[in-house]
Amino acid sequence: MKVRPSIAIVENNHLLLMQYRYGNTDVYNLPGGNVDKSETLTETVVRELMEELGLEVGLKEMILLGDVIMPEGKEDVLHCVFEGKILSGKPVLNPKETSALAVVWMPLVDLHELEMYPNIGAQLQRFYLEGRRINYMGRIGQKWF
Repeated sequence: MKVRPSIAIVENNHLLLMQYRYGNTDVYNLPGGNVDKSETLTETVVRELMEELGLEVGLKEMILLGDVIMPEGKEDVLHCVFEGKILSGKPVLNPKETSALAVVWMPLVDLHELEMYPNIGAQLQRFYLEGRRINYMGRIGQKWF
């Protein structure tokens, strides 16, 4: 199982997301990435945000863990989401480091309607708007694009 750490950054009731296009579908995910050898989860997030978006970030606690069981032939993924904040910089895509099409500040009230990978929009919405704890979700019901 592969591990993918990411960060949830909220400013003015908007969540920072990266937008991708799969076929005819816009899909959003939290900034983050794959762990390099000898790298911790938090080091990965800090590195990926600097490389992909030019941001220096600070991480707080981990707010969500969940498993995406991939289709046959692909490695399953454990998603680890940290809460965090921008310490310096403005998010700007670096096309040399990411295939994302755009950086989007999505209103928290719209998260449950988004096509996300992993499919955690409703859980993040409840966490931020209702104060509900998430912790370990187990298997994430993931739609494939």
